[in-house]
Amino acid sequence: MLELNKSGTDRSEPGRLPAQDPGPDAAPDARPAGASPSTGPDASAGRVPLRPYLIAGAILCGLYFLYSYFQYARFGSPSWDLGIFEQEVRAYAGFDAPVVDIKGPGYLILGDHFSPIVALLAPLYWIWPSAESLLFAQAALFALGAVIVGRTTQQILGGRSGLCVTVAYGLSWGIQEAVKADFHEIAFAVPLLALVCRALLLKRYTAALLWSLPLVLVKEDLGATVAVVGFLLFVYGRRLQGALLAAFGVAAFVVTLVVLIPAASSAGRYDYWTKIDKNGEQDVSMLDSVLGVLNSSVKIEMLVFLIGITAFMALRSPLTLLIVPTLGWRLLSQDSNHWGMVWHYSAILMPVLFLALADGVRRSRGSHRPWLASYAKVAVPVAAAIAVAMTQHLPLRDLLRPETYRTDDARSQAARAALDAIPAGSRVETDITLMAHLTSDRTVYWVGGAPGTAPDIVAINLDFGWSRPIQDPVAYAEQLHPEARYRLKHRGGSFVVMERTTPEPDRIPGVRGD
Repeated sequence: MLELNKSGTDRSEPGRLPAQDPGPDAAPDARPAGASPSTGPDASAGRVPLRPYLIAGAILCGLYFLYSYFQYARFGSPSWDLGIFEQEVRAYAGFDAPVVDIKGPGYLILGDHFSPIVALLAPLYWIWPSAESLLFAQAALFALGAVIVGRTTQQILGGRSGLCVTVAYGLSWGIQEAVKADFHEIAFAVPLLALVCRALLLKRYTAALLWSLPLVLVKEDLGATVAVVGFLLFVYGRRLQGALLAAFGVAAFVVTLVVLIPAASSAGRYDYWTKIDKNGEQDVSMLDSVLGVLNSSVKIEMLVFLIGITAFMALRSPLTLLIVPTLGWRLLSQDSNHWGMVWHYSAILMPVLFLALADGVRRSRGSHRPWLASYAKVAVPVAAAIAVAMTQHLPLRDLLRPETYRTDDARSQAARAALDAIPAGSRVETDITLMAHLTSDRTVYWVGGAPGTAPDIVAINLDFGWSRPIQDPVAYAEQLHPEARYRLKHRGGSFVVMERTTPEPDRIPGVRGD
């Protein structure tokens, strides 16, 4: 009896991994004959060292931030999102409403996407008021996910499986593409979902419930994911907790999309419905959207690589159900940016899939199917090998190229000279190239998105990729703002800075109570 208590077969001890259901294919007793009941990964779960995973997490954080920093330093931001989020965090840091002028003068960002959790970055921004602070925060959050995923895997599977999965997760294409896409609010969801899945695997169901609650503050669609967590709790036997959490997730999803976002939006609605029911100017019925979920090779490729990076073992775990809500809206969307393997949309799926991999391997080790049991023994190193092999086609490969670290090329020098020509505190209308470098101490508008504001400065990159080449930058600035007159202040390389020569308007949309 004493030996049974030590092995934890009748009850869980503090810090010990609870007994796990080996799955439908498990043999009644997969232990070798004569083995002690206290041997195996479950018995050593409480003794998994943290230090190796902290070291691995620090290395991954360094790699992610290094890539992000030099992309930023070379003026290579791929979208306006970094500037948008810096304006939001800057507002929170100043205890102001999260107004993001890049989306439109006086635009309240909670009427676009509901991500109040971003306010947690305000203390970091007090110390480091720059877009780089957001890039560092994202790198740290992604790396924290790797620590949780890797250490949980070792607790479940034992051996060196945890470090292998840390590598596989850390180099996964979903994380790397999110690093390349600059900062997004989903960085908070990555460690939260890792903690939710960890708690589910360790049968710490109350912890799973509590870790899932903040997800509704990360992005409006994650209420549906919380509902799936509730469903899993219900299936695992925590019926009351599961039912309540599922109801909370559904309610949060509906209230956010139908009440909170429309209340904050100047348009009075959730604009992203059009991603599903419109293809350009053409209306698309919900039935056509559903029938078209696999109507593109881009979607199919994404799904294959999504499961393929886990050596397909994630399919053996019910945790994989947690990716369904995110995949659902992406496949229903008419926007091709949502379908593929680029941008940040797959990052929140990575911790779920890699912990589903660990669960799938555990469930398959004692399978009555010899081929499955044999494959389970090699699935983890196979997943790590897939991640390493794919990296030669992914963003972090650039860290091996000397040109990545060169920020003194002619284009970067010209961009910095243009920044120097823009006074601090001014109102600037610009394109993506300079945007995130201006938002820390200027009011920044998207070029063409601030009619009637007569900004102090219009700064553009002539090589930005305009639909038609800009032959006369001053005439272009005055075309954008016929209420003002501009003159050329600075020109260097492809960068042009124009300043307003007429008085500032008495009424500026979004600034003086308009």
